[in-house]
Amino acid sequence: MAVVREFTLPDLGEGLTEATIVHWMVEVGEVVAIDQPVVEVETAKAMVEVPCPYGGVVTARFGEEGAEVPVGAPLVTVAVGAVPDDLAGSGPGTGPESAADAEGGAPDAGAASGAPTDGAADAGSGNVLVGYGTSAAAARRRRIRPGPGAGPMAGVPRPPGGVADGSAGAGAADGTPGVSGAVATGATAVGAVGVTAAAGASGAEGPAAAGAVEDDSRTVAVISPLVRRMARENGLDLRELTGSGRDGLILRTDVECAIRARQERETAGAAGATTTVGADRMAGAGGTGVPRAGAVTAVGTATGTGAVAGEERIPLKGMLGAAAEKFSRSRREIPEATCWVEADATELLAARRAMNVPGAPKVSLLAVLARICTAALARFPALNSTVDTEAQEIVRLPAVHLGFAAQTDRGLVVPVVRDAHARTVEELSAEIARLTERARAGGLSLAELTHGTFTLNNYGVFGVDGSTPIINHPEAAMLGIGRIAAKPWVHEGELAVRQVVQLSLTFDHRVCDGGTAGGFLRFVADCVEQPALLLRTL
Repeated sequence: MAVVREFTLPDLGEGLTEATIVHWMVEVGEVVAIDQPVVEVETAKAMVEVPCPYGGVVTARFGEEGAEVPVGAPLVTVAVGAVPDDLAGSGPGTGPESAADAEGGAPDAGAASGAPTDGAADAGSGNVLVGYGTSAAAARRRRIRPGPGAGPMAGVPRPPGGVADGSAGAGAADGTPGVSGAVATGATAVGAVGVTAAAGASGAEGPAAAGAVEDDSRTVAVISPLVRRMARENGLDLRELTGSGRDGLILRTDVECAIRARQERETAGAAGATTTVGADRMAGAGGTGVPRAGAVTAVGTATGTGAVAGEERIPLKGMLGAAAEKFSRSRREIPEATCWVEADATELLAARRAMNVPGAPKVSLLAVLARICTAALARFPALNSTVDTEAQEIVRLPAVHLGFAAQTDRGLVVPVVRDAHARTVEELSAEIARLTERARAGGLSLAELTHGTFTLNNYGVFGVDGSTPIINHPEAAMLGIGRIAAKPWVHEGELAVRQVVQLSLTFDHRVCDGGTAGGFLRFVADCVEQPALLLRTL
């Protein structure tokens, strides 16, 4: 007999409370193995493939791509026992016994916890924090899509309406049981187990009757409170709509199409008038209340002359929202100050060229600057610290975990080189290159993005000379590197063209005064001008 397990979004660490669904890796009706990734999510820190601790047949997915899911909310339900145990533990598979095992399956009372229970199908799960991988790398497996009426889904209960209107378990809000009682408005309710119980509760039969609402002379087939709310907010009469779902079930797409059709009729009726989407409609009066992914949200604003100005609204969510919050918190809590100096980097560039001889490991300029930073922090440890505001203490940290700012297609991220103080220039270069590649691919783990103690910001790659960077809270300082450009410079008493760079240090004035900050920056500048000074620190 199949037992339905509900897998919820686990705590991904670092105080993260939600994640955005980026890509579903399984479909309803597919066979999944233990610890097989089922969904790719984006947290405020990184992109993570989330593996499911159960093996069996996927009976429901919760949440559409682009939707935010809070920690503890259901992701998928899996019918454990709908496939043979040997297939559930080793990979997707089908067999004659799959359908037989699935028959009579019902949601388990303990499914809501998401914790594995005793049973062969649960054995072998990595039982580790999701986001750091599982006990063994789960390879992408061949997907099994059983045909109608056959295969592992033959005996697993399915919800009314087949592909639901974008709400799985949402019926619980109006008495319709969802999977383990969970409410997941906006979820994909294909194959959701337990929704069919509504038909018996209402005394009606058939999928349409499961969520039917008696309205005057016509029974309206609708199961989702989201659909009813959308219709009510937009002044639509559900009796006038014909559902495209099974047995006439009215889906969310039906309501959206009716709204668009009405808007088109209104537009056609206003000859020569410019129709804009008002700000009130963006709040929910003219659509789903959420802009479609990739669409530009135009909010019409009438001016005194009758002109219309367009606004593009970009939600502060995911990494963008996390960065905005961190910047704001840094400025609120840290009394920062900045000092800067120009340095002749001609000898530094020459030293790097000398290191990059044929056959030797390539050394990047950022790695050389990182090595200078670790040497400077050894001399001025006050800048490798943090402030414990609750205890009112300055905490000097024993190790240097060096972060470096990296611009990616998904925004600004700060990968962290662990124990940078104990690495050589070659090791720093290799680690920086590895982390940069993972950052651009969106594959950095939380461990590679957190617990930095000092940050190096090379904004010179953008062609600018200087900046006053915002400290990466809760760190105490950040060193900024401008572009290296040919400039007139007095060298050995004569005017010459040299390669000049501007260095800036933004520091927390609570951890040190200007003398310490200036000493740190001056040491860095001296090492840039005379790289041989680094030999004294070895």
